[in-house]
Amino acid sequence: MSIDFYKNSSFVDSPYNLKLQQTFSTPGTFPVTIPAGINRVWAVVIGGGGAGSTQTTGGGGGGGAGGYSAGWTYVSTSVTVGAGGTGSSTAAAGNNGNSSIYGMVMAGGGSGGQNSISGGAAAGATTTAGATTSTVSYTGAPATGGNAISYASGGGTGTGTAGVCSSGSAGVATVTGTQTGGAGGRGLICGGGGAAGTAGTGTGGAGGTGDFFAGGTGSSGTGFGFGGAGGGAGYLSAGANALANNGGNGGLGGGGGGGASTLGLAGSGGNGAVFLWY
Repeated sequence: MSIDFYKNSSFVDSPYNLKLQQTFSTPGTFPVTIPAGINRVWAVVIGGGGAGSTQTTGGGGGGGAGGYSAGWTYVSTSVTVGAGGTGSSTAAAGNNGNSSIYGMVMAGGGSGGQNSISGGAAAGATTTAGATTSTVSYTGAPATGGNAISYASGGGTGTGTAGVCSSGSAGVATVTGTQTGGAGGRGLICGGGGAAGTAGTGTGGAGGTGDFFAGGTGSSGTGFGFGGAGGGAGYLSAGANALANNGGNGGLGGGGGGGASTLGLAGSGGNGAVFLWY
């Protein structure tokens, strides 16, 4: 029996005619039991998404998507699933997502959104949440600077940048007039949108949209109580919508949306996951 991994009848993800046998999507480290005689496993590994940021004035940037990696590995007796970064109402850069790993296959977490002028980078967020550049892609692809399209895109200073794992959008620093936050980048796993906190009409940016799941929508209204941004689309689930000045959470592996001014709650990044085929 094959597994219709993407809910698409024309593309069934059943590598080497294997079966999807075990799925781990709860953050933490857990024991794994593989039947005797199985010496190699095909693993798909997703890192946790970065949280959005919140600012005292203006809008916070969206978090970057967690990493994606897949390949053969030796059998391991444990698996680690990275938690998504937790959204906060404190004015600061967002929390990074955490790495996931099974055997020799690993994927970094997304970087938290930075501020009103920069979203978080996708995947490989091994530095503190002050960096806007992904430091490593565990697939072997080189790191990329801000606004560059790549396997794991760098943090955006406008809208999020596309990639297999996309970056979050910057927020909007201007706090007067009609303002609209940028959307998260498009990809397989997506970054969150940027918030827009303004005394005028504020609309938060939508979370990045993936191939099969949508990013969350931003909220819209007049005054500082609106302008939260949507969460980024995940690997197997959609991003959540913003609510008032609060950012939406990312889908599985997706980045959280930015929180708007007056200390809106930034969206949390989606947790990672590990899928084992044999």
